[in-house]
Order: sequence, then structure tokens, then C-alpha cells
Amino acid sequence: MQQQPVTQMAPKPQVPQPVAAPLVKKISTGKNTNIVLIVAALVVVIAGVGTGWLLSGKAKSSSGSALVPGSVNTQKEAGIADEKTFKDTAEGTLETGGISGEGTHHLVRDGGPSKYVYLISTVIDLESFKGKKVQVWGETSAGRKAGWLMDVGKIKVLD
Repeated sequence: MQQQPVTQMAPKPQVPQPVAAPLVKKISTGKNTNIVLIVAALVVVIAGVGTGWLLSGKAKSSSGSALVPGSVNTQKEAGIADEKTFKDTAEGTLETGGISGEGTHHLVRDGGPSKYVYLISTVIDLESFKGKKVQVWGETSAGRKAGWLMDVGKIKVLD
């Protein structure tokens, strides 16, 4: 009889046992838990929308410009009432348009386009004074193309 060669079987690899317990435990999710989460999310959303609505309503006047202490907003005058705050002033007829991207409006003055004052304003809606002879108070800014660029803080109709 022939003897068959003996084959040795490799030992089964051992699976390491966890040393520590898992950090996250399974949370039971029942209907009550889901309902509580949905209600909480709705309350947070409604509170956020309500707060935004209340704050936006109190921060604006009927004309849409921000309310600033000491400000005026009529058909003949708008801006910050304290003329001492703004050192620079100019007069002319207000028209729409800047020069090479500088200014949203300009004052047409005697002497032609080289004497125009180009205007921007973060406080006043200049468009409502278009076509009127006005006096503006503001702060001169450095312009690249505009000979005179002013950030207007107050405007008053002269006619």
C-alpha cells in the first residue's frame, strides 16, 4: 500500500476582539422621536423667518432708505441733516450716469463736462432727485477718470 502524503492545514486566522466598546450606540427611532425632531426644526425655521421679518421692518422707513439718527427724507431734502459732517459741497442739475464706471449720477455745472461732479451715495436714493437743480454735501473720493467724485451724504432741491 502506498502512503499518501500528509498535507497540513493552515490554522484558522483569529479575529481580534474589540478592546473598547463602540462610541456610538444605536438610537431607537420611533414615531415619537421623529415627530419631536420635525416640530423642533419647524420652530427654528419659523423663529428665524420671524426675526428677520421684524428686523427688516424696523430698519427701513417707508421710502426704503435706512433710518439714521438726525436724518431727513422729504421730497425737497434727504440725507443726514448735520451739514458740518460733510465738508464738500457742490451745486448743479442732477442727471443719471457716471464716467467709466465711476459714479451713478453727475451734476451738470457751467463749464461743460470737465466741471461735472460725479456722485455716488450709500445713504440717499439719488434717482428721486433726477433732473432737479440741487445742492449736495458729501465727501470727495479719489477718482481715476472722474475729475471730482463725491460720496453724497445730503441733498437739497434749490428750485
